[in-house]
Amino acid sequence: MAVLCLTVLYAPLLVVMAYSFNASQSITVWGGFSWRWYEDIFFGLEAAKFKTAAWNSVTIATAAATAATIIATAAAIGMVRGGAFRGRQVSFALLSMPIMVPEIVTAVATLVFFSAIGFTLGYSSILVAHIVFCIPFAYLPISARLEGIEGVYEEAAQDLYANRWQVFVHVLFPLMAPGVLAGFLLAFIISLDDFIITNFIKGAGVETLPTAIFGAVKQGIKPNIMALSTIMLLLSLLLVTVSLIVGRIGLKSDRSNHDRDG
Repeated sequence: MAVLCLTVLYAPLLVVMAYSFNASQSITVWGGFSWRWYEDIFFGLEAAKFKTAAWNSVTIATAAATAATIIATAAAIGMVRGGAFRGRQVSFALLSMPIMVPEIVTAVATLVFFSAIGFTLGYSSILVAHIVFCIPFAYLPISARLEGIEGVYEEAAQDLYANRWQVFVHVLFPLMAPGVLAGFLLAFIISLDDFIITNFIKGAGVETLPTAIFGAVKQGIKPNIMALSTIMLLLSLLLVTVSLIVGRIGLKSDRSNHDRDG
């Protein structure tokens, strides 16, 4: 069953990757190995559109991931180090809700909200929506990392007359860094790959890579779309891999600290 599920999930992706190197203009007939469609992305007739969409995607993802990581870091410190407080469970539920709610519902609700307050749809609306949507994805690895850090390090710094800001900057944040970086990378890739929310609130004249690909597909699937999809897929795999490696580095650091303390 596991092999069947993995095959159904990843076989289409492998087909797309394979045919992105097809020399033929047909998406079903193999015409030999070629890089022509990758060249077409950067130098073809649609190159300007793809470059603009890529710039929008990267800048929005960078800004959204940065803001979401800062907010998620503050939220993780409050939730994990804040102790028991009234509304803690409600706060955790609110942080987790964007993950549990269907994305189409979030997209419609965001569009209705922006329309109600008169917020102009465009680059700014995508950025705001992505920041909010990415916060729980950044929060999960950051809070997990923080829960693995014992409070004795902060107590030792306070015993040496460090104030709360000094404890955070010189002690807590360096220990949290792997989780923070993992949260940033996860939020970045979520923003970069998002289509549903972006498509609802992007407004006229603003495109990101996922919406540009969708618009091109509506006119017919072309081999250059397969090449662009392959690039995005490989970039996503790279960032996810880096995020996992960073998270494992943090776990190994925790284990070595426990072993040394023991």
